[in-house]
Amino acid sequence: MIDPAALRARLADVRDRIARAAGRAGRDPASIRLVAISKTFSADHVRAAADCGQLDFGENKVQEALEKMAQTADLAIRWHLVGHLQSNKARKAGARFDVVHSVHNRAMVARLDEGARARDHPIELLAQVDLAGEPTKHGAQAEALPGIFAAANNLESARFIGLMVLPPAVDDAEGARPFFRAVRELRDELARRGVDKSLLRELSMGMSHDFEVAIEEGATLIRVGTAIFGTRGQVSPD
Repeated sequence: MIDPAALRARLADVRDRIARAAGRAGRDPASIRLVAISKTFSADHVRAAADCGQLDFGENKVQEALEKMAQTADLAIRWHLVGHLQSNKARKAGARFDVVHSVHNRAMVARLDEGARARDHPIELLAQVDLAGEPTKHGAQAEALPGIFAAANNLESARFIGLMVLPPAVDDAEGARPFFRAVRELRDELARRGVDKSLLRELSMGMSHDFEVAIEEGATLIRVGTAIFGTRGQVSPD
């Protein structure tokens, strides 16, 4: 069951926390885009958040997202794929999502572009960075990123907009700060090495437990689920 009043209050609280974190960093809160992670929650939850003015929604799995897209096709919202993308689903994802945060190789870039071309709809891409080398997570090593961004020269309907990171789980949000800072520094290093700055303008980092620290370190896209929708019925990071 959905409690619209409770959801509205949680969403307002998240927005207030974004504004306060931006203020501490001397940033404009409008420069930070909130992506509401709706995975495992129903289309009705998406509708309730959209009624509160939320525009961006994130999903982990392509099939679950496609079902919600069909159920909310009347809403003017944007869909983000934030979870691991299997190569055999990349064309389908390219044809349906507005933003994909989890690009980790050049072959995937080409398939996403093919899907977007078939739909005749532009799609934005972020390269997922692997900084910790955790076997349970995905992402490209830093040294592979220039090659991935080089693929931007051959794209027709897809375009890169930045980097994404999923840091190791930590008990204290401050423990994630070094990873957020490292991604910001990596972005700056890529620019110095010749990657077009227009391909690096966004940093997708920060979730329910650490998004304020991420904002202080330069996040422009934050991925917040439980702080908006409540506790999920299963253990799953957002």
